[in-house]
Amino acid sequence: MAISQEEREFTEYVVDLSQLVGPVYSKRMFGGFGIFLDGLMFGLIAKNVYYLKVDEESREDFEVLGLLPFTYEKQGKKTNLGYLQAPEDAMEDSEIMREWANKAFGAAIRAAAKKKPKNKT
Repeated sequence: MAISQEEREFTEYVVDLSQLVGPVYSKRMFGGFGIFLDGLMFGLIAKNVYYLKVDEESREDFEVLGLLPFTYEKQGKKTNLGYLQAPEDAMEDSEIMREWANKAFGAAIRAAAKKKPKNKT
């Protein structure tokens, strides 16, 4: 699936907006972009919408604002990856984005800590 110039520019904007969190970067994936910090994906962009990673600890902060989840269809079923739309005011202010991106990065850190290392035998 080809990425449009508009999608590239939106992704560059999101990456620039998120720099107060740290050296954020993007990678192309699944027809959109993953947003990363320190090797952990904490955001994703699909169809020019920015979604941030959530978990039990942070989900309510997003849901109370009525933010929509990222979903896609897989084998006829809707699948939710645990990402909710970034708040509109965060999309216009890097200080507000820092707060929300830090919540998402925290969720990514907690998810990575839960993954068990693979045993080498």
